[in-house]
Amino acid sequence: MDQEPKRPLILYIEDNADNRLLVRRVLEAENYRVLLAGDAHSGYAEALAYRPDLILMDINLPEVDGYTVTARIKTTPGLENIRVIALTANVMKGDREKTLAAGCDGYIQKPIDVDALPDQIANFLNNQPDPT
Repeated sequence: MDQEPKRPLILYIEDNADNRLLVRRVLEAENYRVLLAGDAHSGYAEALAYRPDLILMDINLPEVDGYTVTARIKTTPGLENIRVIALTANVMKGDREKTLAAGCDGYIQKPIDVDALPDQIANFLNNQPDPT
């Protein structure tokens, strides 16, 4: 009996509901399972509860920013090896480097390219280096 391969679980931590919906639709169309969190606290709780394969992190979150929750994830036993990818509108010179210095494993800028996003996610899941 052939067993269906495990569908990767992606956690998207994003305060903007429209962005959450768009990313969920794009990724579910590519057979990913998607968890959504609207703030850093619930995102951290979801990460602890579900141990996703990959976390997409908005940097400009209310109350606790994405840099802070990424650092917390990366220092939590059992979560430290989950790749965290910044998905952010912070696109000024030095922003990418700042996200990587904060512990993110990659960087995708907004607005997202819905055609490119599935390939970007697949590359990150396969531990490919950030091409940007």
